[in-house]
This record gives sequence, structure tokens and C-alpha cells, in this order.
Amino acid sequence: MDAELLLSQSFDRSRITGLRHVLASCAERSGLSGDRLDGFVVAANELLTNAVRHGGGQGHVALWQEDGFVVCEVSDHGDGLPEPRPTPPPRPATDQTGGWGLWLAGELTDELHLTTGAAGTTVRISSRTS
Repeated sequence: MDAELLLSQSFDRSRITGLRHVLASCAERSGLSGDRLDGFVVAANELLTNAVRHGGGQGHVALWQEDGFVVCEVSDHGDGLPEPRPTPPPRPATDQTGGWGLWLAGELTDELHLTTGAAGTTVRISSRTS
């Protein structure tokens, strides 16, 4: 089955709220609903926010549908994350104030893949539509 591109857009902090709404609409039209839709949107929002906060203030998001999954990929051009970085990320300590976004994204979707290095970070999440 071929991938169907639903969204490909660069963003900064001012675009996150609007993108979250567009992502939700596209994911719903692609077959996600209920808690799976809500979880996917929260996960994608965490990735958008992380890209702005930790990746140089801007990023790129792509959303597509492929083989029964909705897939969201968020990339930035920051300095990358410290290695090694297990995937999925472990649950942060309960008293830790940061580091919850990637863990949450992994918990709320079916798959999370992370690539990081000096040229930036790319995180891909996917959720099955059926």
C-alpha cells in the first residue's frame, strides 16, 4: 500500500496550536478515533513543543497514512540529545520536572522511533487505525 501524505510543514512556536488542530483533523479522517485519536494528538503536540523548546526554535512536521497506520514525524536542527537514548524512553522519575514528553509520546502511540545527532533530532510516532 502506498503512503498518503496528509501534511508537511515547517513551524515555530506560533504555529503549534494551529498545527495541533490540523493534525487532529487529519488523523481523525484517517481512521483514528476516541482515546487513540486523543493520545496521538497529545503525543504529536509533545513532539512539536520539544522541537521548539530544545531544537532551535523551529521544526518540520510530516503526517501520513500508510499500511493501516497514521504516522507523524517531527524534526528539528538542534544539537541533538545525549546518547545513548533508549527507544522507547524510560519513564522519568516522579520528581523530575522535564523529560516527560518523549516518554508520554511513546506511551500514547503504538510505535516511537528516535534519531538524534549533531544535525538535529527526528522523532516518528505511529498509531494503528484499526
